[in-house]
Amino acid sequence: MTWQKNLKRSRAMATRHHERHGSHHRWLIRAALFIVTASVLGVVLAKTHRSLSDAPPTSVLPPSDTVTITLPVPQADQDEFIGPPPLGSAPEIDPWEYVTVKKGDTLSTIFSRLEIHSQLHKIVSLPEIKAQLKSIKPGDRIQVLKGNGKLAELIYHKSQTERIHVKRDGDRYVAERISDPIESRQAVAEATISDSLFMAGKKAGISDNLIMELAEIFEYDIDFALDIRSGDQFRVIYLEQFANGKKLKDGPILGAQFINQGKTYYAFRYTNPKGETGYYSADGRSLKKAFIRTPVKFSRISSHFNPKRKHPILHTVRAHRGVDYAAPKGTPVKATGNGKVIFAGWKKGYGKTVIVKHGNRYSTLYAHQNGFRKGIKRGRRVKQGQVIAYVGMTGSATGYHLHYEFRVNGVHKNPVTVKLPKAPPLPKSLKSDFLNKTASLKSQLEHYASLASAH
Repeated sequence: MTWQKNLKRSRAMATRHHERHGSHHRWLIRAALFIVTASVLGVVLAKTHRSLSDAPPTSVLPPSDTVTITLPVPQADQDEFIGPPPLGSAPEIDPWEYVTVKKGDTLSTIFSRLEIHSQLHKIVSLPEIKAQLKSIKPGDRIQVLKGNGKLAELIYHKSQTERIHVKRDGDRYVAERISDPIESRQAVAEATISDSLFMAGKKAGISDNLIMELAEIFEYDIDFALDIRSGDQFRVIYLEQFANGKKLKDGPILGAQFINQGKTYYAFRYTNPKGETGYYSADGRSLKKAFIRTPVKFSRISSHFNPKRKHPILHTVRAHRGVDYAAPKGTPVKATGNGKVIFAGWKKGYGKTVIVKHGNRYSTLYAHQNGFRKGIKRGRRVKQGQVIAYVGMTGSATGYHLHYEFRVNGVHKNPVTVKLPKAPPLPKSLKSDFLNKTASLKSQLEHYASLASAH
């Protein structure tokens, strides 16, 4: 019986132990659940607090068992696409077809490419535009609009301001010529030369064509190959041409001032009552003289007029009775005055040479040419500025250049310094008209010059 009592005692102790440990386990589980629940509740409250702080201010509510919280409405990102695209946002298709005329193109080939060749005869037979359409050239632009497989409209852009517009009217076509009005605006540019005339012009914002025009106006008084110095200045009043608000080109120079080595030259554009236009000095004397100073543009002098020069090939003292202008092969050579060609051919050490007689007193010689312009031969009359030959290295030349001589009554003179005959002044009957029309231009040029000197 003793063992039975011991067994009951052991069972009782085990039961009490199990109950104690079971209670402990249940306590641990409850504690864990409490911690998790508290954490979740804390997160929720924190988020709610942030939402409340970010929300727009609202009126204070009276104490209540239930509080309604107004949260901010979510905003879509700017880049986020919401809803269908707006109507009309799709790109429009241009119904016109555009053609740029190429070398070898004719209206027939262009119409064939556009598959409207059947309408060609009706178009070219229109009397208003027949000649214009037949004279299309590479670079011209044509635009075509079709309708039901036939030509509906055609626009031929003849220039930047002129176009021909053809429209279908039932079974026939009608055409009209349209010209956009050109607006001229006066502009002013000025510069001080430090490198070259062209570089100064670029810095002043004027085109190469306008720089060339400026040089041609003053070429009778200034040798642009020899006379230009750093510090020289120029001022130009000129026209700019516009159409439809777009600049087309620079117009003519109206007035100009050129200060070369301290000497001031003026030029003013003037049209007389007969419609004849030219450039004149401030006192009304034509700037276009009997001779221009330089037969080649913007070249440099490689050898000056020198009666005692040592010849570079023969190494003997031989007079150099002209001026050598170094220039690339093929550079155009211009006649410096009106006259008649008395020689065009090979002339010993001169190589290919042209000699022009200008009246009874003057003659000019152009040597070492690569070739002559077509038609230049003995007896041919030439005009001042006309191209007569091209720079070469024929004869005893040591490099590409033009040898230029100027003779007065058969005597060689230095082409750079020879005193050239002056052009006649305006008739007295036109002098006052000229002065009245150019006074404002002269005042403007003097005003800009005074501003420049003040700085």
